[in-house]
Amino acid sequence: MSLPEEMSQQESCQSYQGASCTRSSMMGTKLQVTHVTTFEYASPVIDSVNTLHLEPRTFPFQRTISSTIRILPTTRVRRFSDLFQNITHHFEIPKPHQKLEVHSRLRVHNLPLVVPDRSMNATKDDLADPSTRERTWSYLQDSLLVTHHAEIWRLAIDLTDGIQTLHGRAMAFMSWIHRHFRYQPGATMVNTRLEQAFAIRAGVCQDFTHMMIALCRAVALPARYASGYIYNGPTDLLVGAQASHAWCEVYLPFVGWIGYDPTNDNLADERYVKVAVGRDYDDVAPVKGAYRGTSHCVMTVRVAVEKID
Repeated sequence: MSLPEEMSQQESCQSYQGASCTRSSMMGTKLQVTHVTTFEYASPVIDSVNTLHLEPRTFPFQRTISSTIRILPTTRVRRFSDLFQNITHHFEIPKPHQKLEVHSRLRVHNLPLVVPDRSMNATKDDLADPSTRERTWSYLQDSLLVTHHAEIWRLAIDLTDGIQTLHGRAMAFMSWIHRHFRYQPGATMVNTRLEQAFAIRAGVCQDFTHMMIALCRAVALPARYASGYIYNGPTDLLVGAQASHAWCEVYLPFVGWIGYDPTNDNLADERYVKVAVGRDYDDVAPVKGAYRGTSHCVMTVRVAVEKID
C-alpha cells in the first residue's frame, strides 16, 4: 500500500476576500483584526505540518495589545521567533482529519507615522556605517522570489537618475510601479517569480512589492517584504485591502525601516497593521504547510479589520 500523496497548502494575499481603509486624523489608532482560514478536504488527510505568521511583535509606531491563535482540530502549538524575529507558530496534526481551521485575533495600537527630515534627506553615504551594513546585508541579496535581472537594474538606474536621497529613490520606484503595473487578481500565483510579473506588468500586492524590492536592491537600497493588513473603513480608498496585504519597507538611516506601498502609492501609515517581515513573501506567508492525502482541498478565508476604542 502506497503512502498518500504529500500536498502543500499556503495562504496568499490573492486568496483573500476582505476589508478596505481610511486615513485617521487621531493621534494614534487602535485596530482589531479577526482572521479565519479554513481548509476542507475531499477525504481525510494525515500528517499536516504548518507554520503561521499571524501574530505581530511590537514594531516602531505599532504596539501589540493582544493576540490569540486557535487551531481546530485541537493540537499543541509551539511559539518561537524566526530568523527575522517574527513571532512564528508551528503545529502538527498527525491523525486523520477532513477539516482544518486556523483562527487568529489581534489588536494593535498604531501611532502616526513620523519620518524626521534627517532621514528624508539621507543619501547612500549614510548607509556606510558598519553597523548599518550588518543590519541590512540580508536585504540587499538575492532571495527565493526576488533575484537580480539586467533589465530591472537598468530601469532602476534610469528612474533614480539625478535623485540623491534614499527616500526620493524609494518614492520614484513606488510611483512608477503604481502607474505601470495593473492590479489583477488571478494574473499570478503565490509562487510567481519576479520576472514573470515584470513581463506582464500585472499582479497583486505581492507582485508589486517584489518589484519594488528588486528595484531598491538594484541600486543598493536595503529593502524588505512586509506582510499584514490595512484598515479601510467604509470608504474603500485603497486597493488590495484584503485579509492580507503586502508592501515594501526601505531602510532610512536615523529612523529605520519605513513602509512604501506601491499598490496604493503611499507610505504605510497608522492604517497598516504589520505582522511579519522578510526577504520576500516566502519568508512571511500567513499560513504555510503540507499534508498527506487528497489533492482536492478548498480554502476559504474570513477577515474583519475594524477600528476599536
